[in-house]
Amino acid sequence: MAQVQVQPQPPPLSGPNGPANSGGNQFVSSSLYVGDLEFNVTDSQLYDLFSQLGQVVSVRVCRDLSTRRSLGYAYVNFSNIQDAARALDVLNFTPLNGKPIRIMYSHRDPSIRKSGTANIFIKNLDKAIDNKGLHETFSTFGNILSCKIATDPSGQSKGYGFVQFDNEESAQNAINKLNGMLINDKQVYVGPFLRKQERESVINKAKFNNVFVKNLSEATTDEDLKKIFGEYGTITSAVVMRDGDGKSKCFGFVNFENSDDAANAVEALNGKKFDEKEWYVGKAQKKSEREQELKGRFEQSMKEAVDKFQGVNLYVKNLDDSISDEKLKELFSEFGTITSCKVMRDPNGISKGSGFVAFTTPEEASRALAEMNGKMVVNKPLYVALAQKKEDRRARLQAQFSQMRPVAMSPSVAPRVPMYPPGGPGLGQQIFYGQGPPTLIPPQPGFGYQQQLVPGMRPGGAPMPNFFVPLVQQGQQGQRTGGRRAGAGPVQQSQQPVPLIQQQMLGESLYPLVDQLEHDMAAKVTGMLLEMDQTEVLHLLESPEALKAKVAEAMEVLRNVAQQQQANSPTDQLASLSLNDNLVS
Repeated sequence: MAQVQVQPQPPPLSGPNGPANSGGNQFVSSSLYVGDLEFNVTDSQLYDLFSQLGQVVSVRVCRDLSTRRSLGYAYVNFSNIQDAARALDVLNFTPLNGKPIRIMYSHRDPSIRKSGTANIFIKNLDKAIDNKGLHETFSTFGNILSCKIATDPSGQSKGYGFVQFDNEESAQNAINKLNGMLINDKQVYVGPFLRKQERESVINKAKFNNVFVKNLSEATTDEDLKKIFGEYGTITSAVVMRDGDGKSKCFGFVNFENSDDAANAVEALNGKKFDEKEWYVGKAQKKSEREQELKGRFEQSMKEAVDKFQGVNLYVKNLDDSISDEKLKELFSEFGTITSCKVMRDPNGISKGSGFVAFTTPEEASRALAEMNGKMVVNKPLYVALAQKKEDRRARLQAQFSQMRPVAMSPSVAPRVPMYPPGGPGLGQQIFYGQGPPTLIPPQPGFGYQQQLVPGMRPGGAPMPNFFVPLVQQGQQGQRTGGRRAGAGPVQQSQQPVPLIQQQMLGESLYPLVDQLEHDMAAKVTGMLLEMDQTEVLHLLESPEALKAKVAEAMEVLRNVAQQQQANSPTDQLASLSLNDNLVS
């Protein structure tokens, strides 16, 4: 399709009180999704292009909130469904910045898309076929909701694609007419789309003729296999696998003529003993199938282990390198019966400074957590919390910060934001927490951890331990002289600092380190990290690896929250938009 020539016009203003708000239910069909965008395409370009076909209410290219980089798709909203339909018909696959765009109706309700209804899968496609060619081939069978060729990062076709119709009848008709047909001299497969779980289920239930048997004795021969397995049906081949010297590898394969006979042999012989050896007999699998099965078993065992230790397993870090498994168990044994205790170590046996302690009851674990969190052990304050899986912690973080969206401030009101300029703030600089601008995550009981009611901590606020640990080398003077170099630890004071000054000191030490990792978001990430337990912050100052991991976790949370806030913004609500780009499975 030729490039459409457009006359530049200013994009319209859209908002909750704009004309788009009056349409109500019509937005489902007057809102268009525009995908496969070249990353430099702007809102103005899209407005100029689409406004030729009717009155455009709003245009928005979706972007990463942190980097402002285009996510490769946008939403265009018309004032009526007729203009939207015309734009879809005329502009679909129009090149923009040298790359054809892909247009479809935006459906806020993802149930149809996720259900897989009327969705078909096409493979063995000629790599010269693009989205437009696929659309033209299948459009004769009915109205297409979405159509996409899978491509690699360079934009080259992977040889398969997806087409979703608006009804099952059209999809079935396309399957019946095109499956096995030649398209560009290649015979294509066209069939119903199956999710990964459904495909695995089909594979598991598929009939098989080839049987794998292992744990054979070294004396077992091909003839032995034929004799034993031959009782269950006609065998076409049976072989014991051997090395180059002819020595048995103690496993082999038996192929049946009939799949039912193979299944009966597996059921009867698996676990049976021959020559004092218990045989394993099962379906012969491809490497990929075997790996998938092993992965499933591993994940299931991990889930069972997590369920077993739910609420009784404690994570302990900031351990001194001298702490052994026995010493860790000794420290926690007074609180109850310990079922397992382990200090984590690297391949060289050097302590990672963290470990796990599992009790028999949640009550024992809670008591240990309350007493040991913040306790000084070998001149280091312990950090103790309930152990969690990484994905569970991340999900809770995302949910926690999604609820922290602050109310926007008037431009005339100076935001009270903790700012940490390069080099760290001076001690005289005030740090305020309260209602901030929309980009500020407000204070919470802790970043990444549930608030623990332990001695020295006030509910709902930052912990106030009865100690302050200077992070200076032994024998090194802790006296502050003049300014401070970036990354220096908190200095020793003659008196215990008040909590605000403690936090201020931690902030000026932490900011330069965070700034080296995430320069653009250093102030925000530093503010988030300062909401953790002070013992945890002290640990971050001591451990570059722990700091790097926590900063990365904070950035991921910010990105996820930013995308959710984009999806829930007034513009999105106005236009019935969705940031979910999984328009085809």
